[in-house]
Amino acid sequence: MGIYSRRIYYWQDCILMEAVLFSSYFPSIQYISKFFIYSNIYIDIFENYQRQTYRNRCEIMTANGKANLIVPVIKSYRQYVKDTKIDYSTDWQKNHYMALVSAYKNSAFFDFYIDSFNFVFKNKEKFLFDLNHKILENCFKILGIKPKFEYSKDFINQKDIINLRELISPKSKLVDKNFALKEYYQVFNEKHGFTPNLSIIDLLFNEGNQASLIIKEAVKN
Repeated sequence: MGIYSRRIYYWQDCILMEAVLFSSYFPSIQYISKFFIYSNIYIDIFENYQRQTYRNRCEIMTANGKANLIVPVIKSYRQYVKDTKIDYSTDWQKNHYMALVSAYKNSAFFDFYIDSFNFVFKNKEKFLFDLNHKILENCFKILGIKPKFEYSKDFINQKDIINLRELISPKSKLVDKNFALKEYYQVFNEKHGFTPNLSIIDLLFNEGNQASLIIKEAVKN
């Protein structure tokens, strides 16, 4: 297994090439935007599972401000993402569902889309990446896109492909020159102001069928 390099400065000029991402829970808008840019994306499931990343969490906007929804996992030493199991010892599914209802019940498109994500809150996927895959596929269906992507069969060395894994991170301070999200309506705009790059579900629940157009505008050079 490799260690992520800190010397990644080249993605901004590499349109229509192959790139690598991680498996993500309710991915960010920035994450989804990469499927609008690159000709093929590999999702690396043979990397070591990384804590405190978007692999098992997403960010939403609530009445109290930005909040994380975190899927608890059963951790072991140096485990692959593909082998990372979900921990059901707590009722996180109910908690996530209730958090989404509380945050987005007054959004314009919540009722249109929430049922399509019921599998997240009712089914019990064994592995995190299986859950993330189904969420990603459902997001693509709602967005009306069919991007080319595939799962890795081994760890992908960042020397061989455009590595976006460090760029899209809660702790990242890197500037993404291929992502400039314009303001869109959010339920708590008046209270908290616009909060960029939340989970894709924030954009879907608030903007509905305009979501794809908003993402396309965000990735224009």
